[in-house]
Amino acid sequence: MPVIDVIDLTKRYGARTVLDGISFSVEEGEIFGILGPNGTGKTTTVEIIEGLRRADGGTVRVLGLDPVRDRRELHEVIGVQLQHTELPENLKVWEALDLYASFYADPRDWRELLDEWGLAEQRNTRFAKLSGGQKQRLIIALALVGRPRVAFLDELTTGLDPQARKATWELIGQMRDTGVTVVLVSHFMDEVEALCDRVAVFSHGRIAAIDSPAGLIDRVDADHAMHFTIAGEVAAGLFPMIESLPGVTSVTAKGPQVSVTGRGDFATAVTSMLARNHVLASDLRIDKRTLDDAFVALTGRAFER
Repeated sequence: MPVIDVIDLTKRYGARTVLDGISFSVEEGEIFGILGPNGTGKTTTVEIIEGLRRADGGTVRVLGLDPVRDRRELHEVIGVQLQHTELPENLKVWEALDLYASFYADPRDWRELLDEWGLAEQRNTRFAKLSGGQKQRLIIALALVGRPRVAFLDELTTGLDPQARKATWELIGQMRDTGVTVVLVSHFMDEVEALCDRVAVFSHGRIAAIDSPAGLIDRVDADHAMHFTIAGEVAAGLFPMIESLPGVTSVTAKGPQVSVTGRGDFATAVTSMLARNHVLASDLRIDKRTLDDAFVALTGRAFER
């Protein structure tokens, strides 16, 4: 049985449909990503799963529990980091952990969490004095203090500098390594690609696709480019020969600099032809297809952050 099972979930606010028949499942031990621009229903979906909001239709089960009917039992087995998590400015790190531990029947020893998440030296630091990265470490520790089997992280790295974001990614990986299933809500493509085993792409209240990041990228049937520099004279007819290769859509040259666009595995065919014709190509670079490309292909619109 999946850890999370969502079937035909709907939610409306007046005449506006926020969720229009969302269905997906999350397996034990996954980092499952929910990706999409702001306003596509990501946070609403997660809050319904957490029992913080009621759906208008559909069914949700988390570890076999109904988030509405079994709300008390559910909150004993999940950890939650909300999109906007703030604590009283003067609350000390140890006080926050001690307070959250009091909410659970069988909590972790919060002193262990201080060490595990690199907060021992900030034990007596007030929340307002923590750096952005230290606040995120504390928020993760708070989400774990109840020994959750599933943790929900909503836009965890928004507002962090690049160094703090990468450090937080490592923390999320460590969380999964402890046996916790993670649901990660994000609008950062690089974050989802680096962390997630599978991703649900949200668009206009629906799921456009569910797959691994690599699987989503492989679905992209769009032009991408390779670039290289040719040394010496170019044999007559080389460029028309390249243009005739399967998948190639265009060839442009500015002096020795050549760009070839195409689809599929056209780059292999191009490099093979260059080798057969004894053409020395240097500075070879192939533009990778990205999750941004996949999002445009799947939803028909550019990703708006």
